[in-house]
Amino acid sequence: MEVVVLDPRTDPRYAGELDLRYRVLRAPLGLGRDRVGFDGEVEALHVVATDGPAVVGCVLFDFASGRLRAMAVDPSRQRTGLGARLVHRLEREIAARGVAEVALHARAGVVGFYERLGYAVRGEPFEEVGVTHRHMAKALL
Repeated sequence: MEVVVLDPRTDPRYAGELDLRYRVLRAPLGLGRDRVGFDGEVEALHVVATDGPAVVGCVLFDFASGRLRAMAVDPSRQRTGLGARLVHRLEREIAARGVAEVALHARAGVVGFYERLGYAVRGEPFEEVGVTHRHMAKALL
């Protein structure tokens, strides 16, 4: 398995990343494929895990908002350390580019995962895409 930075403008594996994000993040909520991306996505930093040609994990950082905007790991690879590996790689990449803090909106069920990685909850729970989320953040520099 390889963890790499992917350029969505030129890398054919981007289609696999979009499919993974749809299957893991949107389809279970009954949302369509049109709800996978976000404005400015092609300028975001995409860190992906690949196993041969398959994309099995991804995490994106949106420089415009200062947020980790999406993270997905194939269900067969969850609870293997892959998610932590992806987040750590993303943190190294953005810290090297001068980003001092990363924020995110964590679904309630994964708050503990991010807490184990050093993220802290900020504020009250809120709803996003029909699911309870928490604001979280971590200082990098």
